[in-house]
Amino acid sequence: MAVEIQPLLKPSRLRRRAGLLGECLSEFLGTFVLISFGCGVVAMAVAGLPGSGRTSGPTTFFLGAGDWLLITWGWAMAVVFGVYVAGGVSGAHINPAVTLAFAVRRKFPWAKVLPYMASQVVGAFAGAALVYGVYHDAINTYDAAAEGPKTNGHTLASFSIFATFPAPYFHGGIWGPLFDQIVGTAFLVMFVVAVIDLRNTAVRANLGPLIIGFAVGAIGMSYGANAGYAINPARDLGPRLLTWAAGWQDLAMPGTSSGAFSNYFWIPIVGPLVGGVIGVLVYDLFIGDVLHLRAGAPPEPGRTRPTTADEE
Repeated sequence: MAVEIQPLLKPSRLRRRAGLLGECLSEFLGTFVLISFGCGVVAMAVAGLPGSGRTSGPTTFFLGAGDWLLITWGWAMAVVFGVYVAGGVSGAHINPAVTLAFAVRRKFPWAKVLPYMASQVVGAFAGAALVYGVYHDAINTYDAAAEGPKTNGHTLASFSIFATFPAPYFHGGIWGPLFDQIVGTAFLVMFVVAVIDLRNTAVRANLGPLIIGFAVGAIGMSYGANAGYAINPARDLGPRLLTWAAGWQDLAMPGTSSGAFSNYFWIPIVGPLVGGVIGVLVYDLFIGDVLHLRAGAPPEPGRTRPTTADEE
């Protein structure tokens, strides 16, 4: 807006928020938006639409592969608006994997890493709490109508609204889901650093958040079914803690379903942290280093590299 907006609090009370505190509040709110809309779209698909009579039955969802698009596009838009909300203050990492990768290769201060990560996890917990509050009746109705194994009255399907778990074809193994999370997050961070790299074909006119949202959607469409594409430790851990407190018990922490998976909670944490660092290193090795060398001598139109003295 062109008009001057007066602060809600007196300037003397705002000074502390000009630094790290303000950045942590920004990360909290950005991640809160991410989870409110990301988990919100899954709650809509799993419990809201079936329970409201908009599907063929009270527990009917995902009748076809195309239904997955509702989830992937919902999460994509959640990322877009989370980044738009927080980007101007903290850079909108809203993901510990991004924060760690930026500390490793983008000179992000190491002293801010843990405060950012803590803010992201708390924001994710708060976002999940909001979704649970809004969809509490729908979730309970779904769980009551659903058949099959239940934990304290809750189903694995309703748990999937909030956090992730591996597909049955992994047979409880850890290496397949772990590799999946490393790969998915490596792509995510690679795309993020490519989009914001002004030396590359960077996105202009403040469209970066939209393109990053597209990247999340693409990862979900291509790699989402294996393990729910958490690709963000805060996105999984915050809602997982909420569901543990709300009664999902072992399904949430430590992430155990009898005969399906055991102690799964650490995989969506470790996998993305490793994958994020790999993603930024791969980008810099293949692209960033080349752009650095070319920075002093941009290529001529139509050329792929600068002219050297030997070529003249």
